Amino acid sequence: MMMNRAQSAILPAAILGSVFVIVIGVFVSSLMSVPGDWLQPVPVHAVPVPEPPAGEQAAPEEAAAAPVAAPQGECTVSGKFPEKVIQWCGLISRYAAEAGLEPNLVAAVMLQESGGDAKAYSKSGAVGLLQVMPRDGLAAKFMCVNGPCFTSRPTISELEDPEFNVSYGTRMLSGLLSKTGDIREALKAYGPKDVGYYYADIVLTIFNNYR
Repeated sequence: MMMNRAQSAILPAAILGSVFVIVIGVFVSSLMSVPGDWLQPVPVHAVPVPEPPAGEQAAPEEAAAAPVAAPQGECTVSGKFPEKVIQWCGLISRYAAEAGLEPNLVAAVMLQESGGDAKAYSKSGAVGLLQVMPRDGLAAKFMCVNGPCFTSRPTISELEDPEFNVSYGTRMLSGLLSKTGDIREALKAYGPKDVGYYYADIVLTIFNNYR
């Protein structure tokens, strides 16, 4: 009788356990049959970062490669002239324009007179880029009818300054052109005395070949 009672107590418990296992198995099976997307974690959407408008900001490498526009100086002298003359292009262009002369003509005078050497000093005493005779130094020995020929000229120190030299020499040539009315005659008067048109023709040849 005691064994029957024990068996009768164990049997319901075993049945309940079996039912529980069956229920758990059904539940797990139902989960396995659900589509996989349902089991994935819900993604957190990042806030999109707006792109800069096209052309508003260049990439670093593009910005570094972009050429920087260099300021363009006013130069009206032919590039055919040697570099030693071209280096004074700004001065030549400026003062030729102010004097109403062809810049290439002034460049031709400079090439013949000094070759573009601002420190040029001739054996007769002429100074600088356009070889202007000063009132002092060796030039003071040159005598004209009324005394020293160059008393109204600048000093050596003044003419050693490239800008002053180009300014003064260009204005002097322009004055001779206004006085004679002919560029060949003006160049003859600008150059050495007692050589006729030799100097003038050399400068005009340079002018025609390099412009």
